[in-house]
Amino acid sequence: MKKNGAPRQASLHRATKETDIRVDWSLDGTGQGTVDTSIRFFDHMLDLLAKHGFFDLTVQAKGDIEIDEHHTVEDVGIVMGKVLHQALGEKAGIKRFGFASVPLDETLAQVTVDLSGRPYLVYNVNLPDRKIKTFDLGLFEDFFQAFVTHGGLNLHVNLQYGRNPHHIMEAIFKALARALDQATTLEERLSGTVLSTKGSL
Repeated sequence: MKKNGAPRQASLHRATKETDIRVDWSLDGTGQGTVDTSIRFFDHMLDLLAKHGFFDLTVQAKGDIEIDEHHTVEDVGIVMGKVLHQALGEKAGIKRFGFASVPLDETLAQVTVDLSGRPYLVYNVNLPDRKIKTFDLGLFEDFFQAFVTHGGLNLHVNLQYGRNPHHIMEAIFKALARALDQATTLEERLSGTVLSTKGSL
């Protein structure tokens, strides 16, 4: 649903000596993801975010991955956070809060989000193995921290249990997608106002 027929979307290009990243994000999409970061497992997670959040999301990133994947993963989080913030505008009419509990075989992940404008990350994820091939799964905490800081949201990521590290991260990203979809949905009963006693978020 769009507010006054205007699309809720934003784009941003950010280039540094370490990375060159472009993100286009439409909140009122159909789940179309076009992602290329040259880090295939990261691409897979962002594709899941688009599909299960019903977002149209394009992420194109080039980085110094011959040195380390950290810069690319963190900087994508920075740009995605800024684009989400821009796409939400004044946040008029959004439900603001979202929660999802997602299973994947032996794994259960829960994600809670508040698009409050107050950045804070709680990340309770104990991984049995930090590597998928050569990719360090610990970098996802850096991604979420950058996303939260620049998106202005309160994000709680809680792994209830799980054994397979691929299942764990996949359940987390699916839960994030579902929670963000809820939080960004427009609530007709708000009549275009902001869900806050302060009058702004």
